[in-house]
Amino acid sequence: MNAKDYIIRRETPADYRNVETMVREAFWNHYIPGCFEHYFVHTMRNHPDFIVDLDFVIEVDGKVIGCVMYTKAKLVDENGTVKQVLTMGPLAVHPDYQRKHYGKALLEHSFAVAGQLGYDTVVNLGSPANYVARGYKSCLKYNICVEGDVYPMALLVKPLREGALDGRKWYYYPSDAEAVCNDEGAVAAFDALFPPKEKAWQPSQEEFFIHCHATLR
Repeated sequence: MNAKDYIIRRETPADYRNVETMVREAFWNHYIPGCFEHYFVHTMRNHPDFIVDLDFVIEVDGKVIGCVMYTKAKLVDENGTVKQVLTMGPLAVHPDYQRKHYGKALLEHSFAVAGQLGYDTVVNLGSPANYVARGYKSCLKYNICVEGDVYPMALLVKPLREGALDGRKWYYYPSDAEAVCNDEGAVAAFDALFPPKEKAWQPSQEEFFIHCHATLR
């Protein structure tokens, strides 16, 4: 793959349905039986924390095969100082195009634009195996935790410039944009607008459960 094989551009309203369909395909049965990420994408575009300037799709042969989106988040230190940061996600690539570096291209492009916009840190939950190659490190290495002084194994940090974090203790507060996905009825109603797919268990769901519940300290 090289830069001539694809186009990365901002998402437009004309892309919305295709992106939601692609996201559904990318996440179906991966983390849970079925998925909610397509509903998350659908609703987050209208959330105040959604960052339009960091909403990108990647095209191959004129077809949208991946996307990445960001929301605003914050770090708060023990003195109440607030630092504005980003949460990345979802990052999605259609199953037919996964493991071909399209996700890498989306991340690197979006990181560069985020830096230009003045952001210097990305914090998000994810599988370390998927993100450490892109420069993410454990939250413990940057002294970033969640309330209760918990350092989740899945909480990963990507500084966008050297010196962005100075070692002080920070508490991470993500956007509440994903909260709507807790409404199983709303998720099911939205999913009913798409062609039927069978929900099933697979091992990646247990791996996700372990990552989400494991802590480092």
